[in-house]
Amino acid sequence: MNDPKKLIVDWWPPLALALVCIAAQALNGVEALRYERMLVGEQPWRLVSGQLVHLGWNHLLLNLAGLLMIWLLFGHTIQPWAWGAAFVMCSLAVSGGLYLRDTDLIWYVGLSGVLHGMLVIGALATLSSERYRALLLLTVVAAKLTMEQLSGASSATAELVGGAVIVNAHLYGALGGLACAPLVLLGRRFLQQGFRELR
Repeated sequence: MNDPKKLIVDWWPPLALALVCIAAQALNGVEALRYERMLVGEQPWRLVSGQLVHLGWNHLLLNLAGLLMIWLLFGHTIQPWAWGAAFVMCSLAVSGGLYLRDTDLIWYVGLSGVLHGMLVIGALATLSSERYRALLLLTVVAAKLTMEQLSGASSATAELVGGAVIVNAHLYGALGGLACAPLVLLGRRFLQQGFRELR
């Protein structure tokens, strides 16, 4: 039987993120927190908080299922602080990309862009220990992003989430994960060396 305390220690980052997203949805915080192009100058927190709110419960549950999958695959690979840093950096990559490149997009919500970044970071973190699985996942992500750029999101996905799927957010999130992965992995290496020296 799993130790409840160990489960809490191992799972608190995704649980905390899920609870914040659920609370934001339940409290109708979408308009107050979403990325909104005309407001980010005065309210810069929207660059991050926009990832925490969703179009509806279906959109939220779909993203939380993705978060669960990523954590089952890669939650053990880096420290909780590193996942927190990855969330912030990937959020800024998504919102920054939308702000700089998608100038016609007025507002955006959702966690999916960040999830693409986290998936890239997790795959890169396991590249040395589980090379074939990591390479397969990176190939699948690259193929998905390419298809989305060429053909757009599927209409079935848009219907499921209750609105347009902003495929560029997925691209910016994945690129953000690629960019910040070296910092996350370097920090992990320094911490591991420090712990060994303390012993």
